[in-house]
Amino acid sequence: MPIAFVFPGQGSQAVGMGRDLAAAFAPAREVFEAVDEALKQNLSRLMFEGPAEELTLTANAQPALMAVSLAVMRVLEQEGGFDLKSRVALVAGHSLGEYSALAAAQTFDVPTAARLLRLRGEAMQKAVPAGVGAMAALLGAEMAQAQEICARAAEGGEGETEVVEAANDNGGGQVVISGHRSAVERAVALAKEQGIRRAMLLPVSAPFHCALMAPAADAMAEALALAELRPPLVPVIANVTAAKATDPVEIRELLVRQVTGTVRWRECIGTMLELGCDRFVEIGSGKVLTGLMKRLAPDAAAGTVGTPAEIEAFLKSL
Repeated sequence: MPIAFVFPGQGSQAVGMGRDLAAAFAPAREVFEAVDEALKQNLSRLMFEGPAEELTLTANAQPALMAVSLAVMRVLEQEGGFDLKSRVALVAGHSLGEYSALAAAQTFDVPTAARLLRLRGEAMQKAVPAGVGAMAALLGAEMAQAQEICARAAEGGEGETEVVEAANDNGGGQVVISGHRSAVERAVALAKEQGIRRAMLLPVSAPFHCALMAPAADAMAEALALAELRPPLVPVIANVTAAKATDPVEIRELLVRQVTGTVRWRECIGTMLELGCDRFVEIGSGKVLTGLMKRLAPDAAAGTVGTPAEIEAFLKSL
């Protein structure tokens, strides 16, 4: 049964994540220590103990989620004898999870991934002044419908065009939009007029994955140009193309484009299905991607590996 490993994005963080892994496994503790050292911060304590509002900050949540995913990977490899290259066909990650996927496939080492994600989070937060941007979820909308709503909402009341774009195509009738707050609010109103099941603003700190993130994309281009990248052990399915990527030069470009581009998650899963994957394993904190899988590919096997018990069960299932 060809396996794909998928890695969660922002929103999957929770106080206490990784604590049981650190208590049970030395390889997990080593990952958390490496991230703490790379960031010159006791991020692991924040993950284990909170407070939640500090963990949720973009600059903390992004490296923290990667740390848990990579802690799970190291335990699978070092305690369970799991070999990614021979056991897994493809990897992919949702937004920041793409960095986790690449670190799991050894394109980045863990300290490099942590530093890049810290910079990414800070740059995204700084790109747009507080209150200027917003994001909203359109539940019950397909991608084409959401794009049409965004195109109409971008036209301001005084003839000015504002930014509002599809940020995440999560599939199963779930599209997240992003842009100027006033334009996003117009899109929410239009969605309700069109009978979309539910349209609601999201409690986020910045409008991710839209053109307003261009300053953050520039910052990431500079940082990635200096980072050492190796070819991944297995191909990654990139967010912005929903296609395989293995060349480090291309991966750099795709990660820059990802900052302002749509996360094409529905298509990413479709690509992995077309390439023969019929078992999807979410590595890290939470079960968000597993929940999406049940709508995107109900006939595929899907599960999570993020706790000691789940690690044990997964290794027994092989």
